[in-house]
Amino acid sequence: MRTLRVLLEKEFRQFVRNAFLPKMVIMFPLLVMLVIPWVATMDVRHVGVSIVDNDHSEASRRIIEKIRSSDYFSLKGVTESYEAAYATLETGDADVILTIPQDFELGLGSGSPKRIGVDVNGTNSLKGGLGSQYMTQIVQQALTELRQEQAPVVTADFFAVQNRYNPTLNYQHFMVPALMIILLVLICGFLPGINLVSEKEFGTIEQINVTPVSRFLFTLAKLIPYWIIGFVVLTISMLLAWWVYGLTPAGSIGSVYLAALFFIFTMSGLGIIIANRSSTMQQTMFVMFFFIMIFVLMSGLLTPIESMPAWARAITYLLPPRYFVEVMRSVYLKGASLVELWPQYLALVGYAGLFNAVAALTYKKQS
Repeated sequence: MRTLRVLLEKEFRQFVRNAFLPKMVIMFPLLVMLVIPWVATMDVRHVGVSIVDNDHSEASRRIIEKIRSSDYFSLKGVTESYEAAYATLETGDADVILTIPQDFELGLGSGSPKRIGVDVNGTNSLKGGLGSQYMTQIVQQALTELRQEQAPVVTADFFAVQNRYNPTLNYQHFMVPALMIILLVLICGFLPGINLVSEKEFGTIEQINVTPVSRFLFTLAKLIPYWIIGFVVLTISMLLAWWVYGLTPAGSIGSVYLAALFFIFTMSGLGIIIANRSSTMQQTMFVMFFFIMIFVLMSGLLTPIESMPAWARAITYLLPPRYFVEVMRSVYLKGASLVELWPQYLALVGYAGLFNAVAALTYKKQS
């Protein structure tokens, strides 16, 4: 225990004396939690719309005003020339062209209306696809309001929609737990590996190699400071989620910290494994970036796993963040308990034990 205490004292002194790392541990969570939830969103707004009005009727004017007053659209102009509207699509000023045909309102009154054309810029498939859906909905709303004004009728409401776990469909509530996970991946995965490799580059690790310190004790001393840092970062992130976004766990906070404990063990162990096999800091960073890209894209952080092909879904079971993602979102949004999530906890325990054992075994002392 005395040897471990001395090694830990060395690690903490080395961390505090670093001019960059202590600032990063505080500023990085602040920047990520305060900026990214506002800019990294799947909510599509301000879709540029150019309207070709060939009807000049009450119905077309109602549609135009409905689009003009919507937060989802930005009206770029109303014209009678399709070529002029198409020019705005080519220059990128507009994302959607809405073409209202001649005698549209007349056909609407006779029960056989002409079709409204919607041309979409498919360069950005997400913006174009959602923009066309929003456009269809808002045109239908405008025409429904017009019909009810002209011939008021009572229509039956066949649907009662309730959004469970996220009633307002706030995308920030979906993103914030994912950002906490990304922070732990970056800080608890990167920092231990970079710290170990920097000692290789500076030659200070040779002083440890000639001592009787065991590789298990040395690895433990390297990991413990970053386990503590990981909990500090998680706590800062959870407080920011509460203060800024009003998001608190619907379930037990202890469930979050318990899952985070095993996940931090896992990521720090992975960082040490990569550092043990690397001779330079560049090698460590490149390999870590490879794993981080896989974790972000395939673990369900940003895109649903259910939408992936079967072979990709099978691979996700090998990714530790997949299980932590399920725990965080289930506890935060659904209020799930440890009993309900025991398979995810068991998987995290297994990965934590495996990665840290491999980290200790792959460190080779050279006298």
